[in-house]
Amino acid sequence: MALAVVVGAGAGAGSVVFRWCIKTFTRLFSGHADYAAAPGASNPHVPWLGPYFVLLAPVAGGLLYGPLVNRFAKEARGHGVPEVMLAVAQRGGRISPKVAVVKTLASALCIGSGGSVGREGPIVQIGSALGSTLGRRTKVTEGRMKLLVACGAAGGIAATFNAPLAGVFFAMELILGTFTAEAFGATVLASVTASVIGRAAFGDAAFLSLPDFHVDHLAQYGLFAALGVGAAVVGVGFSRFLYLIEDACDWVWRGPEWLRPAVGGLALGLVLLALPEMYGVGYPVLQKATEGHYAVGFLLLLLAGKMLATSLTIGIGGSGGVFAPSLFIGAMLGSAYGIGVHHLLPHSAGAVGAYALVGMGAVFAGAARAPITAVVILFELTGEYSIILPLMLAIVLATATSRLLSHDTIYTLKLRRRGIELEGPASGARLGGQRVADVMEPLPSALPASIELGDAADLLRFSGHGALPVRDASGRYLGMVTAQSVAEALAEQPDGAPTQVGELAEPPASVTADEPLATALHHLVSASGTGVPVLEREKGEPVGWLSHQSALRALHSAASATA
Repeated sequence: MALAVVVGAGAGAGSVVFRWCIKTFTRLFSGHADYAAAPGASNPHVPWLGPYFVLLAPVAGGLLYGPLVNRFAKEARGHGVPEVMLAVAQRGGRISPKVAVVKTLASALCIGSGGSVGREGPIVQIGSALGSTLGRRTKVTEGRMKLLVACGAAGGIAATFNAPLAGVFFAMELILGTFTAEAFGATVLASVTASVIGRAAFGDAAFLSLPDFHVDHLAQYGLFAALGVGAAVVGVGFSRFLYLIEDACDWVWRGPEWLRPAVGGLALGLVLLALPEMYGVGYPVLQKATEGHYAVGFLLLLLAGKMLATSLTIGIGGSGGVFAPSLFIGAMLGSAYGIGVHHLLPHSAGAVGAYALVGMGAVFAGAARAPITAVVILFELTGEYSIILPLMLAIVLATATSRLLSHDTIYTLKLRRRGIELEGPASGARLGGQRVADVMEPLPSALPASIELGDAADLLRFSGHGALPVRDASGRYLGMVTAQSVAEALAEQPDGAPTQVGELAEPPASVTADEPLATALHHLVSASGTGVPVLEREKGEPVGWLSHQSALRALHSAASATA
């Protein structure tokens, strides 16, 4: 608890320093506190350049942060959250302390010089590096180290966005990937501590100031639901486009990496010259969109421009997050959609700003697939509780649609492209890298679906597995039945209770023969009984059996070979 408070205080102080650096570098490079609030204006430091100074600002910024990242902390490049997820999943929560300093300067320079990225990725990486450093200094266990990393992430989000609850759920949903009482308590302490510091520095007002929105007609729920589905498509599309542009930049660039942000800054400068609203994070533009100040055509142009500017900033080696761009894209999509439905249904569509707000959460949920965080952070950023029901509806539909469209999120796709599976073995690890097909046992005899529960109990008792596969009369695989489920059914004996094994058969978590053992272990340890069936990927038919004993034998053999 004490360490969580210390990490929260460090993350809160780090967010104050980070935001001050962004404001300072923005004034230095653009001459304005936020150039997106005055798009097209000249820089008072170099008035003779007029609006064309945006061609040179990203180049100058790149010349500063490019060598900094390349020399001291290459992991500070990009949007930061995937690196923290990887550190927690496979590196015991270890993050270099240099990352906190380098990420602060590199991201502030990138955003201040026109990089069209957000603040959440950097502050998550900064806070997590502080938590990891404290954990190493105090020599905590690996589990506590990971928790301190999550506390740093929670504190960073809470202080930066004045969103203490969102910080907690961001850390548990995206960084830890689990919800426990200990994790909740620790991240709450860190988040509250960081929020107190953030509010002392930035005030207690909601991050975005919006009018009250209300749902006046039941038909609006259908419109919000459709927006959620469409936002998922846009969110997944943004993820794919981001890495498509990054691939294109990798293909084009053949020079030294330290020079890449400066040379690529010329291309970014052209985008900023054509669409100066893309300069920096862009919250003033987002605010105007939610207030209905833009026409549909310009909103769609801003949407496409943000996708291009953010992808280009990351592709040329910039440092910044993708959360704020997701909100920006969602606001443009929601506002354009709201104007459209308002023209079609002027008496029942409702306020345009409500669709902008819902679009913000839905696009982020579609890209990051973190529905709890999306709901909570939109509520805290805006203070809007009046449309919580359509917000929840759209976000859940966006999350489900995103899962149908893509296996990966905007964060995990970056790691998968590097050949890293968060649930798989660490890169180069010999333990857990074996294929399941190489360690599985022969499939035990299946139970007929028509067998009575009493007879099935005897067979399960003598099988030694605690669970057995079940097939119907035609030999089709139905799933697995456990000794526990059979015993519970026999003990209840109410009218209408199951009498045959086929009624209790359930498909277990899918374990395929070609996946790494480390991935299968996640399913094995949570399964009932002492093992799970191994399926052939194409047909879904069981071809073997993975037990705790066979997994332990394989791990022991690998450990002995390593020793």
